Amino acid sequence: MRAPWLWVLNGAMKVLVVEDEEKIASFVQRGLEEAGFRVEVRRDGDAGYDAARGEPWDVIVLDIMLPGRDGLSILENLRAQRNPVPVILLTARSELDERLAGLDLGADDYLTKPFFVAELIARIKAIGRRLSRDQLSLVEVGPLTLNLLTRRASVGEEEVELTAREFALLEYLCRSPGRVLTRTQIYEQVWDYDFDPRTNLVDVYVARLRKKLGAAARLIETVRGVGYRMKQA
Repeated sequence: MRAPWLWVLNGAMKVLVVEDEEKIASFVQRGLEEAGFRVEVRRDGDAGYDAARGEPWDVIVLDIMLPGRDGLSILENLRAQRNPVPVILLTARSELDERLAGLDLGADDYLTKPFFVAELIARIKAIGRRLSRDQLSLVEVGPLTLNLLTRRASVGEEEVELTAREFALLEYLCRSPGRVLTRTQIYEQVWDYDFDPRTNLVDVYVARLRKKLGAAARLIETVRGVGYRMKQA
């Protein structure tokens, strides 16, 4: 699933708080809004689950004990649907088993009640910093994702095995979606050589990429007589 954390990059994180205790929900909402976050609150598990699925959030602050769906079942269903939104669990209990269960289901962090809002804010900001770093390391065009740190490419959930040169070519195309890149530009950027007009090396490598990308090969367009363009998805 593509990362939806656009608010992180714009500096205003969007937070969903799912908490049934009115005083705690109000206290948390006020504290987070004063710290500059965009906050929405849901007071029961069913409403919280619908909101969590209905739109992208940067972080969900999720109480475990809720009327309707409980927090752990909400978390389990989100992860089953490949929803990667970061989740911080809130619980009035201190038992290790419950905390471990939440982490095993894919929670990013937890806080035990009572807690200071300042600590919650610090943990949300830490998640925001991590997401910003992760987002900067990813290049995405349609179903195609390039991880610039690991130098790996994937189409949807399926990894695509590429050579270093193939990855460099795909990265160059993906960094400028919608822009026509001439063979000369591609050759000089990817191979770092002066362009030899007699070579068809660029065309050979584009053909290799298309074969490996499967259905995503449609993203690479040939501009006759000029070069290639990555479609804007």
